[in-house]
Amino acid sequence: MSWLSGAAGPALRRAVRRLRGLNERCVELPPAASASPRGRVLLSYIVDAVLVRTERDLPHSHPHFWETWAMAQAFREEGYAVDVIHWTRRGPLPRTDYDIYVDVRRNFDRYAAQLPSSCLKIAHMDTAHHLVHNGNQQRRLDDLRQRRGIALAPFKQIEANRAAENADLITVLGNEFTIESFAFAGKPIRRIRLSNAFEYPFPDGRDLAAARRRFLWLGSEGFVHKGLDLVLEAFAGLPDLHLTVCGPIEREPAFRKAFADLLYRTPNILTAGWVDVAGPRFRELALECLAMVYPSCSEGGGGCVLTAMHAGLIPVVTREASVDIAPDRGVALPDASVESIRTAVLNLSAAPPADLEAMARAAWTWAREFHTRERFRREYRAFVRELDSCRKKG
Repeated sequence: MSWLSGAAGPALRRAVRRLRGLNERCVELPPAASASPRGRVLLSYIVDAVLVRTERDLPHSHPHFWETWAMAQAFREEGYAVDVIHWTRRGPLPRTDYDIYVDVRRNFDRYAAQLPSSCLKIAHMDTAHHLVHNGNQQRRLDDLRQRRGIALAPFKQIEANRAAENADLITVLGNEFTIESFAFAGKPIRRIRLSNAFEYPFPDGRDLAAARRRFLWLGSEGFVHKGLDLVLEAFAGLPDLHLTVCGPIEREPAFRKAFADLLYRTPNILTAGWVDVAGPRFRELALECLAMVYPSCSEGGGGCVLTAMHAGLIPVVTREASVDIAPDRGVALPDASVESIRTAVLNLSAAPPADLEAMARAAWTWAREFHTRERFRREYRAFVRELDSCRKKG
């Protein structure tokens, strides 16, 4: 994945966006030439995705770039003109005569109130509900404070919003965990399975007798939210097993300082930093390691886990990672505790190589069936086709 390097990366990206005026742009896309005109859609998500020349130019650093592009294409192919704006836009609506409005949280309440009642309003939820997301993270921080005497600030909390309540329909990218977080609103909820940018070949020839002692943590910022602290503690007590940590550790200096001994001075833990999942190092790790351990407290679809499964790694995850896990293709942790993680990885490391090979292949096969760009494209296009009947009923 590509990032501006260093801890200042996010701030630099925000500054560049402001200078370019991207957050306030509206990109107007006509219906596909082969489609009969059907109406106009406002899509509020990632405007950058429709500013590239070709699909191949889209970044792979996050699924939402390609998914925004695919969502816009699905509407165009069904005959809709599409106005695309960024989800952080602060300006007014580009216009109000929309037939369908799709947004991801921040502006939903404000814009929905300005649109006519005839406009079908769809909340596209790429995270769990903000109260679940924020509350679960706060409990993790409280647990860390009690467990190790480390007090860290919340990271990437989701702003309060009433998108679920004000929507006519809700789409989610995750599984039942994410769906249940929005069920209170009493709105129809449609799952559109999260996409994945890469479909790697299965790592045939992996030496599982050696790999079963090697594990991976892969993720972006929000390390306590994603359970890295728990994973570090678990492996610090398992000197016969090895953990490789792949993530932009420099982006959270307080976490890096608090866990420096485990990150950099523990013999069986290697902190590799950020590893590009499109590059050769990630594929080398998929050959060297057995499983990915990811005890997140809240996700909208578990993209990092899906990437690992595509690479042939066995997922060891919490329910809140929002990835469908069955015993034949992964390990569902009973809780997010150091002891549960230790038990899970010890049990995997002691399993016969033939059983581990079967489990890894099952995880890889399942990811390739249910979480690909083609699968997302097909599911979202089918969803768009159904919206005409929803509008007529409304």
